[in-house]
Amino acid sequence: MNFHAKDKQIPLELLAPAGNKEIGTAAIDHGADAVYIGSPRFSARKNAGNSLSDISKLIDYAHLFKARVYLALNTILNDSEITDALKIIKQAYDAGADGLILQDTALLETDLPPIPIIASTQMHNTTFEKVKFLQDAGFSRVILARELTLQEIQKIHDNTDVEIECFVHGALCVSYSGQCYLSHAVFGRSGNRGVCAQPCRLKYTLKDGKGRDVISNKHLLSLKDLCLIDHIKDLAQAGITSFKIEGRYKDMAYVKNVVGAYRQAIDNFIETHEGYRRQSSGTTKFHFVPDIQKTFNRGYTKYFLLGTKEAERQAAIDTPKSIGAEAGKISHVEKDCFKIEGKAIYNGDGMCFISRAGELKGFKVEQIKDGWIFPNDMNGLSVGLILFRNHDHQFLKLMGKKTAERRIGVSMKFDQTATQIHLAVTDEDGFMVNSRVPVAYEEAKQPEDVRKRIQSQLTSTGNSIFEVIKFSIETSNPGFLPVSLLNSLRRNALEELAISRKQDYAAQKDNALQKSSIKRDSIPIYPEKNLNYQANVFNRHAKKFYEKHGAKVLEEAFETGLTSSNRILMTTRYCIRRELGACLKTGRNQKTYEKKTDKTEKSNLKINFLKIDPPLTLTDGKHNYRLLFDCEQCQMHVVLES
Repeated sequence: MNFHAKDKQIPLELLAPAGNKEIGTAAIDHGADAVYIGSPRFSARKNAGNSLSDISKLIDYAHLFKARVYLALNTILNDSEITDALKIIKQAYDAGADGLILQDTALLETDLPPIPIIASTQMHNTTFEKVKFLQDAGFSRVILARELTLQEIQKIHDNTDVEIECFVHGALCVSYSGQCYLSHAVFGRSGNRGVCAQPCRLKYTLKDGKGRDVISNKHLLSLKDLCLIDHIKDLAQAGITSFKIEGRYKDMAYVKNVVGAYRQAIDNFIETHEGYRRQSSGTTKFHFVPDIQKTFNRGYTKYFLLGTKEAERQAAIDTPKSIGAEAGKISHVEKDCFKIEGKAIYNGDGMCFISRAGELKGFKVEQIKDGWIFPNDMNGLSVGLILFRNHDHQFLKLMGKKTAERRIGVSMKFDQTATQIHLAVTDEDGFMVNSRVPVAYEEAKQPEDVRKRIQSQLTSTGNSIFEVIKFSIETSNPGFLPVSLLNSLRRNALEELAISRKQDYAAQKDNALQKSSIKRDSIPIYPEKNLNYQANVFNRHAKKFYEKHGAKVLEEAFETGLTSSNRILMTTRYCIRRELGACLKTGRNQKTYEKKTDKTEKSNLKINFLKIDPPLTLTDGKHNYRLLFDCEQCQMHVVLES
């Protein structure tokens, strides 16, 4: 795993989520170079755990394509769980897992097998100092915080020699990962333990210092979904080698579509830029046109990739649900039907819109006749309203079928002697096998028909992962051969080739692990001296790790039972003031805010920030959260008031 963007030939990895074995297999078929899958326990998505048997089967399939499978065991652990976690890791290593994604440094103080260690984004990886430390402490790869800009990514790359991975698509947590304690404080469900209740998707009212409502009953902490598909070039040139899609809770259709879209985008970049290559083998043929607008999304954002000053509006304050793609504007309305100017609508489609009151409303298309659309509910529909399709019936029906196939190209050479037939098969990676079957030569009555039959049977690879791209018959006069014999020759050759590929992959991985086992003369020093609850130290092994590296643990993890009042429960780069056009740092707070989005033509939500008195507070009706604005760091803190 020690590829780095300073090498001459840089392999780029498309990394996809695998909620289960079947989805992981589909991700590989649709072009993923690697997948990450939740371990049976201790995954940051508790309900996305998988059996070791299923994980082993997924690994076996992935390695045929030189694709990787990473085990996500990225929660913090208590002392009693360390032994069980270590047992799972060793079993996954024995099954051939290619890497371990972890959050808890306690595991580095145990007898881990020689598996590459990947630092989860839950470890709050935001600076080159932190990433450099993780590299020196033994991590093979670091998953960066989603909030970083291109310049910050470049700085990390320039000052480290570790692989760096970043998220390019999917849901966004409003807080820095690993730094959110709101769910645990309010619901007793810790995100750092894999059971986040997603309070960021709830409704809140923003109040000013005099208790007046600034914005009422909106999803003020709910962000749009990340989409960086147009910035593959920027990320690759900044040093990213692994492009990660979020979504271990997402369904099969979502993974197929999004993986397909990013596969095409990355391949297009590789084809037009020298010095880059795909990390895995094979070519995917799609039976559909990937379109990221047609699967779950709350609207898309580039987040902070282009810088804090360039950040567009990032919140989806009207709804945390999927809004889909814009379909068009209502042009005519009758009692039980309407017409739309825009894209074609079909029976069974699910449509939605933002009502005049700012609420998400929806309906199902029951019938279409002469251009008139008959929904199951006409409530709220009026001329000029913009509609969105969040359930594309035809597309989802298509996604339920076979939508792609991935094949490894091979060339075949057939020859025949007086005593045997021989098939030599060489694949696109240079692996070669020879299959021979003893058979006495029998002259053919119709030589040309025999040649056609030989080629037809040997190139019919069926449901295997191989596709014949070149074929030749070296014998000038092949003899008569039964179809069953030819099929057996082909089948034996391809089975042997598949075994050879997996054996070679395992050998290469073992060699890479041996080369990466570097003995260090010194112990790296952690970049912080004093650690509070935000270091998420939940057991004695983790405490030992940090103390060994020069840090003093002053406070254990929030999950140990610390009081919640007057404590920072979220640290975010997202800022409500900036979202509303009232950034204190840039001085743009002397304006009236009028909410305009791509969802509605105009909103009646207007705020004059000249009339707002600090401090700002969020309330859900049961709890009050004071907002602290650190303009120097461009961060917002959410503090639970007592």
